[in-house]
Amino acid sequence: MTRYTRYAVYYLPPKGDLADFGAAWLGWDVALGQKVAHFADVAGLAPAVATPQKYGFHATLKPPFRLADGSTLADLRDALAGVAAATPAAMAPGLRLARLGRFLALVPQGDGADIGRVAAAMVQGLDRFRAPAPPAELARRRAAGLTPRQDQLLVQWGYPYVMEAFRFHLTLSGKLPPEALGLLEQAAARLLPPLPQPFALAEVALLGEREDTRFELIERFALA
Repeated sequence: MTRYTRYAVYYLPPKGDLADFGAAWLGWDVALGQKVAHFADVAGLAPAVATPQKYGFHATLKPPFRLADGSTLADLRDALAGVAAATPAAMAPGLRLARLGRFLALVPQGDGADIGRVAAAMVQGLDRFRAPAPPAELARRRAAGLTPRQDQLLVQWGYPYVMEAFRFHLTLSGKLPPEALGLLEQAAARLLPPLPQPFALAEVALLGEREDTRFELIERFALA
């Protein structure tokens, strides 16, 4: 049985063109847990996606966490199945390519509150399985510069960008200078398949971080 150092709840695109694009873009197929070839005609793609590659093409719902003492993967899996079954699916008008500061991502069109509701349910409903963040991790988060409210969220939930600070996004790059980000944006716009219109968040996925630090899919769960 695979040993995992951390777990997370993500949105992963269902099997199809968008999932295939994400795997080839990042060079890691998170659903299969294996490396794949990058798009060959995008200059500088590998270093531009080196940071998000190990997580796979995803949107975070419950950020990675270590399992609390006394909890097991089976316990977590059963609890997630229950939370998912009690959480209605979410909708947005669609997805669009966007810059988030110095990052490139796919984000929802329109109001993301319905998707945020699903993320909040995952964060809150599974929090008993999360081991407290060690002091070094808290210090690292705070070094990025947090608002007082974000610091409260960090202490309460182990991550500063949850609940009302959450923003759904499927990451496409690490932090890049503006010129490199612009070139990458042009390449992504050329290679992206037609994006879903509307976009349905109808299932969530449990992932594990392997000992090589790469994340892989454990199981998908349909929302109500």
